Amino acid sequence: MSDRVVVGSVEITSLSDGLLTFDSREFYPSVPEEAWGPYRGQMTREGLLTMNMGSFVLRSEGKTVLVDTGLGTSQPGSDVPGGLLLDDFAARNISVEEIDMVVTTHLHGDHVGWNLKRERDTYRPTFPNARYWMPRADWEVFTRRAGMQVFSHILHQVVPLENLGILELMEGEQQLTSEIGTLPTPGHTPGHTSVLVSSQGESAIILGDAAHIPAQVQETDWSPRPDTDPEISRVTRRNLMDRIEIDGSLIVAGHFPAPGFGRIVRLKERRYWQAL
Repeated sequence: MSDRVVVGSVEITSLSDGLLTFDSREFYPSVPEEAWGPYRGQMTREGLLTMNMGSFVLRSEGKTVLVDTGLGTSQPGSDVPGGLLLDDFAARNISVEEIDMVVTTHLHGDHVGWNLKRERDTYRPTFPNARYWMPRADWEVFTRRAGMQVFSHILHQVVPLENLGILELMEGEQQLTSEIGTLPTPGHTPGHTSVLVSSQGESAIILGDAAHIPAQVQETDWSPRPDTDPEISRVTRRNLMDRIEIDGSLIVAGHFPAPGFGRIVRLKERRYWQAL
């Protein structure tokens, strides 16, 4: 399976910062055990879900855009095996200096972990030529909590961007290039934003965390524990999957099995994720 796709004239490369593992019952506490029947193949025998920590590099109109920066290696108290993203950059011959824009779908720790490098009390951007774009609604909520231990990633990977003068806050639908735009998909966090690619009559949507596992393509009412507002998340996910199916858009999903490229197919009144 290729780690690159082309949508119109936009090239999308999939990269990974590592894997996350969750107990399905804890991650989706409102989903009854019997509902998992059709999706046993998406978990281990012990009921564990393995999720990729995907990032994506887009090349459009001479610009190079990175969507999400993984967990990184500086999450206090974390035993999650991350920190592979820059190795993946090197393996694909992509330099950090090439990145013009870093677009953050939302401000959870596994999406901002490589934003900055810290040397004592000095922060410098991992992607030195980039401006960092993130949802204003998330910025306003999460930066107020930066002093809390559980939100320490905000203190070290998000807040310093403002003082460095490289922060851009985005609201609503916003064009980054004529082929790449933002699509508000709230619910997982207040400002959660997906990324829409539209070029030469073809389209793709980078989901962010609008869905975490392929089962949610059909089970749009399944909201995981981290969703800030489960009801809004359900409505957002239902509308998003409807749109993707109608438009025939490519799905680009960071937490689905790598590289995360696939489409919706329908069989007997049910929707399924079909990897490329």
